[in-house]
Amino acid sequence: MKPIQTFTIEPTLPESLKRLKEIAYNLFWTWHPETISLFHRIDPDLWEGTGHNPALMLGLVGQERLEKLAVDDGFVAQLNRCWEDLHEHVYGDSNWYRRLAGVNPNLCIAYFSAEFGVSDCMPIYSGGLGVLAGDHIKASSELGLPLVGVGLLYQKGYFRQYLNIDGWQQESYPVNDFYNMPITMMCAEDGSPRTVSVEFPGRLVHARIWRMQVGRNPVYLLDTNIDRNALLDRGITAELYGGDIEMRIKQEIILGIGGVRALKALGVVPSVYHMNEGHSALMGLERVRMLMEEQGLRFAEARRIVSAGTVFTTHTPVPAGIDRFSPDMVKKYLKHYYDRLGLSDKEFLAIGQSPGARGNEPLNMAILAINLAAYRNGVSKLHGEVARKMWNYVWPGVPEKEIPIDSLTNGIHYHSWISHDMTDLYDRYLGPQWLKDPSDIDIWRRVEQIPAEELWRTHGRRRERLVAFIRNRLSRCMARRGGTPAEIEIAEEALNPRALTIGFARRFATYKRAALILRDPARLARILNNSEKPVQIIFAGKAHPRDAGGKELIRRIVHMGRRPEFRDKLVFVEDYDINVARYMVQGVDLWLNTPRRLEEASGTSGMKAAANGGLNISILDGWWNEAYAQEVGWAIGHGEVYDDIEYQDRVESESIYDLLEKEIVPLFYDRGRSGLPRKWVSKMKHAMRALCPVFNSNRMVHEYAQRFYFPAAHRHDGMIENDNRCAVVNAQWVENVTDRWDKVKILSVKPEAIQDATVGGKIDIVADIDLDGLTAEDVDVEIFHGKLDENGNICDGEVIQMHRSEKLENGVHRFTGVFPFTASGRHGYTVRVLPASEQQATRYEVPLVRWA
Repeated sequence: MKPIQTFTIEPTLPESLKRLKEIAYNLFWTWHPETISLFHRIDPDLWEGTGHNPALMLGLVGQERLEKLAVDDGFVAQLNRCWEDLHEHVYGDSNWYRRLAGVNPNLCIAYFSAEFGVSDCMPIYSGGLGVLAGDHIKASSELGLPLVGVGLLYQKGYFRQYLNIDGWQQESYPVNDFYNMPITMMCAEDGSPRTVSVEFPGRLVHARIWRMQVGRNPVYLLDTNIDRNALLDRGITAELYGGDIEMRIKQEIILGIGGVRALKALGVVPSVYHMNEGHSALMGLERVRMLMEEQGLRFAEARRIVSAGTVFTTHTPVPAGIDRFSPDMVKKYLKHYYDRLGLSDKEFLAIGQSPGARGNEPLNMAILAINLAAYRNGVSKLHGEVARKMWNYVWPGVPEKEIPIDSLTNGIHYHSWISHDMTDLYDRYLGPQWLKDPSDIDIWRRVEQIPAEELWRTHGRRRERLVAFIRNRLSRCMARRGGTPAEIEIAEEALNPRALTIGFARRFATYKRAALILRDPARLARILNNSEKPVQIIFAGKAHPRDAGGKELIRRIVHMGRRPEFRDKLVFVEDYDINVARYMVQGVDLWLNTPRRLEEASGTSGMKAAANGGLNISILDGWWNEAYAQEVGWAIGHGEVYDDIEYQDRVESESIYDLLEKEIVPLFYDRGRSGLPRKWVSKMKHAMRALCPVFNSNRMVHEYAQRFYFPAAHRHDGMIENDNRCAVVNAQWVENVTDRWDKVKILSVKPEAIQDATVGGKIDIVADIDLDGLTAEDVDVEIFHGKLDENGNICDGEVIQMHRSEKLENGVHRFTGVFPFTASGRHGYTVRVLPASEQQATRYEVPLVRWA
């Protein structure tokens, strides 16, 4: 039955508690311990029962309780302190960005992401990508960086996980009640919801705009579940990563195109756009369309402006993880764009296809993002190498190490992930600046001043709280499944709060190999059941609803945990989310990570464990490949990659057992008369001192700003000066160079007499180049040299700039250079020509190269 009128009922807050609403609706509270304590103080059971949702809790708490709190001087004083801290954070000037000199006062960065993991009460994330986006927003707020987020508001989120009696993952999709979440609907001046419209085949799809305020930075979220839309279109923002490939393109149209339109409708004018993965790549084309229609620019000119101010971060190390849409599907949903951009079908598709692609090749959203961004990066040093190898065909003829994809390693937001106990410890011995500037190496050296006994007791309390949390969770899940009183009692006594505790929690994709440690059950049982040195393992994670392989891994773990030799020592925790993750990274002694090497881009869960005093045992992949040192944790293997997957799994599982039996377990239980594992604690300190200053989100966002955002804003502003004069000239230059490039020829390369073929000698090289009407300023001519590999190819080549010495007849130019002999061995060189312009962000922005 449809109502004839709808309205939203808000709680009645006494005058002295009015500030509670403002505090609840700014997710600054998610990393402000005193505010969390404030909400807990209102009603502990209701705080837990609402999933830590203050907006919902304020609507449910009894009026009598509110009246009582209103006259509680202690509560009101705490409330006012929290409000003052919020206002100081949002409006204060004491932040990194405000202290910078010469920064564009109008800078605004738009950060697009398909998911944001800010809090467990905002279930619009699935895993690492979303949690990273949440940490990015929080760190930007702390640094004072003017950044806005753009995403989708999912009616059902990802999914809630529960297991059936056989241990098989089941999914439920509870509906999010947006009116009882800490978000605000954006309204027009007349009070009606602010909406944007996006063209779909034969119709318009409308999206409502909501704001999630995260400190000083807003995140704008689009929601299509409104009456103006057809029933099918109302479901576009129903589920995160739900539905088929057609639903995926619909969501990405709303995110990319609708997101740009939402910012315009709100009067937000970014100069820099950041695509967190390729899901939002269509936003580049929408910005091109807007520039063309509003300022009369040609496609090539508008594209130069758009790419100048665009950053693309790829998180995917394997081609299978990229969204691809068939030409027919692209034509169905975006045909109207072809005409508005002045492009043919082939020209439109080519922006997101490999060079020289055939017409039936899918539109690749990562390639589309690559081609519309001037700045591109992977999320760890190793992932940068993998990404350059993965996408080298986009730049034909370019040496792999010069592919213009940089790397910037992820980090975590310490306020959100370090336990209150550990925070208090850091405050006492590191001083208050550790959270304001967590990248300061000198501050983290003070970890040595923490008494070993105090550090161990603090970590022990977190392990005890983790065990208590897991016991409660297991018993509730057992009761829900109809377990007997005896089974529930067993669940309530699972795990040992003093045993060496290993944690494994992440998305249950098969490449992450959750069951690697289970390959030899007999050997594992001996390790876990040592009465003098007990060990236990906690697993958690969700498999994608359509990933039968991932679900089978979960089922296998659950069944193994029921065997007598593993009962109470090997458990699987249902419904992994931010809250479960927080308890685990704060309480485990050892964090286990076992992806197939080169298939994990970064990973951040191990960083969270390290910041809380946990140690890592991991494959040398992602962040651990650059973080690992013998004194901070353990590496599984030495970075080998075998063709035989079965053999690799066997070798690496045996490595895990060897490390546990010979190093890790003995170290953990090496206790003196005081019962303190001093060598283990020493390793904890080494890890904190070495890893914490580096793998934090403040350092990460600071790097994004200095290396990408500020240069992108400068290039963007330069492009649009004087009525886009630079963009017009640059587009003409690109077109001229591209049109003439096929006729550019290296006519000859002549080495002059070698003066001394020994280290310290040199050779002079002369190259005559036919530029076919291009000028010497349009190109760079370079000597490319290096050692030769066993096949006679230059490996790890280096570059020496050549200089024009004279202009010959018929457009031929002579260039000269000197190749010094700096090392012995077999060396070789060649000469190449590249387009060159001061307006290029990278030397291969125009992906052309001519080799001798």
